[in-house]
Amino acid sequence: MRQETDWVADWQAWRAAREERLRDPRGFLAVTGLHWLSATPQRFHDVPGTWSQSPGGVVLTVDDDEAMTISGRPLRGTTAIGPVDPTGLTIEFGEGLVEVAERFGRTLLRPRHPDSPTLRAYTGTPSYAPDLRWVLEGRLEAYEQPRPVGVETVVEGMTGTLEARGEVVFTADRRPQRLVALTDPDAPDELWLLFTDETNGVTTYAAGRQFAADLPTSGDRVVLDFNRAVNLPCAYTDFAACPLPPARNHVDVLVEAGERVPPGR
Repeated sequence: MRQETDWVADWQAWRAAREERLRDPRGFLAVTGLHWLSATPQRFHDVPGTWSQSPGGVVLTVDDDEAMTISGRPLRGTTAIGPVDPTGLTIEFGEGLVEVAERFGRTLLRPRHPDSPTLRAYTGTPSYAPDLRWVLEGRLEAYEQPRPVGVETVVEGMTGTLEARGEVVFTADRRPQRLVALTDPDAPDELWLLFTDETNGVTTYAAGRQFAADLPTSGDRVVLDFNRAVNLPCAYTDFAACPLPPARNHVDVLVEAGERVPPGR
């Protein structure tokens, strides 16, 4: 009983930390737009500067009456920003910032403002009660070399490719399951699991959910804690470019664990 009590307390602390991140005044609930760059210089209503995409990267022109900084360094005039790292970069202005990122071969801007309507309206994310029944043991069938996996995205007409490390095999409600385990560029020591299940569109977000599992340190054993399944960013905002779970990553039972659909979505 003490072990289960400690496990629940740990889950509750994780949930509190997750909610704190969601309420971050510079987190993804603070995003006010999704802007795709092109070779044509453009200005946008929610971020200073004139922006364009060149073969060498992003080109930003800051007018004399605008103030922007990158890593604390003021930007003036026209600046060529080299190829964007997969994890992206941020440029600050006033109380806000803009995320510059590459998604599937295209560069996007996502301005973030602490007074964004989405963040102001946020009231919390409901979740299923923690249940040890949804802490499952699986086996990683690792690929000899990472493999590309094609995925759809929430952006209409945009597809992309992610890197897969292998497949996790497990049993849920006495039914055999198999999920392609992806590589998260921000967490190379984890398996990134995007999945759908029979709750989607009913009690959970229709497009699916995600969670992480630790890479095996020895052997092939993997612990899958569906209690820590969270919504994709696109469950909260229309200004997201989320990859959707690979078509085969469907758990064909009701996974009544983890986050439920956010209010208003």
